[in-house]
Amino acid sequence: MNYQPRGISTFQAPASYQSEVEAARSLLETQPTWNGVSAEAVARMRLQNRFKTGLDVARYTAALMRADMAAYDGDPTKYTQSLGCWHGFIAQQKLISVKKHFGKTDRTYLYLSGWMIAALRSEFGPLPDQSMHEKTSVPALIEELYTFLRQADSRELNDIFRNLDKARKEGDKTREKELIEKIDNFQTHVVPVIADIDAGFGNAEATYLLAKKMIEAGACALQIENQVSDEKQCGHQDGKVTVPHEVFLAKIRACRHAFLELGVEDGIVVTRTDSLGAGLTQQIAVSHKPGDLGDQYNSFLDCEEVTAENARNGDVIINRNGKMMRPKRLPSNLYQFRPGTGEDRCVLDCITSLQNGADLLWIETEKPHIEQIAKMVDRIRKVVPNAKLAYNNSPSFNWTLNFRWQVYDAMKEAGKDVSKYNRAELMKPEYDDTPLGKEADERIRTFQADSAKRAGIFHHLITLPTYHTAALSTDNLAKEYFGDQGMLGYVKNVQRAEIRQGIACAKHQNMAGSDIGDDHKEYFAGEAALKAGGAHNTMNQFG
Repeated sequence: MNYQPRGISTFQAPASYQSEVEAARSLLETQPTWNGVSAEAVARMRLQNRFKTGLDVARYTAALMRADMAAYDGDPTKYTQSLGCWHGFIAQQKLISVKKHFGKTDRTYLYLSGWMIAALRSEFGPLPDQSMHEKTSVPALIEELYTFLRQADSRELNDIFRNLDKARKEGDKTREKELIEKIDNFQTHVVPVIADIDAGFGNAEATYLLAKKMIEAGACALQIENQVSDEKQCGHQDGKVTVPHEVFLAKIRACRHAFLELGVEDGIVVTRTDSLGAGLTQQIAVSHKPGDLGDQYNSFLDCEEVTAENARNGDVIINRNGKMMRPKRLPSNLYQFRPGTGEDRCVLDCITSLQNGADLLWIETEKPHIEQIAKMVDRIRKVVPNAKLAYNNSPSFNWTLNFRWQVYDAMKEAGKDVSKYNRAELMKPEYDDTPLGKEADERIRTFQADSAKRAGIFHHLITLPTYHTAALSTDNLAKEYFGDQGMLGYVKNVQRAEIRQGIACAKHQNMAGSDIGDDHKEYFAGEAALKAGGAHNTMNQFG
């Protein structure tokens, strides 16, 4: 399926290297006093700065993501993936690594986690994932992510430009042609970001204002959840409280209006339902007639019939099938849903969202179980056939234990001997190389591909992976460096490994832009430029 971008939401691809040079030369010929400005230098700097604004980024990545969604509709093997990044450098290194290992960034996205902003980027210090951090931190991180990705473009192109100059100096026409083709076919590190706007940080107007800032920073996809904004909880913690559909739909419309106002017509709204784990609501929905959306929401409330004998002061009463019913109200003034209704509420949430402007769904589950997800998606697709999900491959799941349980239960149900396994202790390392452990690992390995095909998951993300990798790598370094290994703990396990694996930031001065700065100095000052990359730069030791 070919996706056709809409109107002003499209972003023009850069011109060819030679046409950029000619355009710059034509301009400079009209400005005789602009002495010493090189047409080729101007062309290079323009190509290194393809995205002038965050809106350029949002328009480009929105069209890219829409095309990926259409491709997935035709072929579920073409699902997309992302890792949550809490800093621009982490995002940059991720995309550099993807290009290094796979030669392209196709179907690779970024995820911006509200949890990680709360834990790592708030001026208050580490906070729980309850929307207590500054909401301005969200667009600030989006802008930071794209600043680092654009710098990755600039750095890689700069290396190509240097090699082009070298090929010309050596008179190697074949190499020169190859490098110009490489410039013309350059794939940017800039990819879509799915950005977490939590529950909207207030009412619909507050959601709209924040959405605008996020889009202006470069976000093409906003993920919003149906929890109460001032009682928002992490999706994997208890105490979640949802809002009636009409309250949530107003925030979906707020996000859509923000996209349309800013000319990002392809912008994506991802609606998350926390109903599977949320047993409470703050409000009773407004209902005008039996069976309407409000009535459907209220039908899940845990109620008891009210009579003249059991009526209490301050009772709230609803009419359910002609009977006067009292919803169960807690001391917190919250209302309780009937146990076991979570799945039905999720399905209704998803269908309602898709029928009112959402593009992708997010069902927050308590475990990674394909059939549990698929069961809900099957019901949704009976109403909306092309419904598809972004799914949180969450570090809050114990993946090893969950899948070992699944394999154990499947073996037991099939009548296989499970006597050598203790279900309560399946996390133990002694099970790693057993048939059960190996089967569980294989299911984990294929989980994304299998669920993309069976359960309609278009986008797989891990919310907090780089939070955990930073902690793990720092623990390993601290153990070695402050222990008996001393400096060898750094050299062997970090620097030597970086060099041998071709990690770009082994040459950290280059990664920080030193070579780009040297070339700019030459553009600006010619032979008088004082450059850092001379013979005495210790980075030369890295080749």
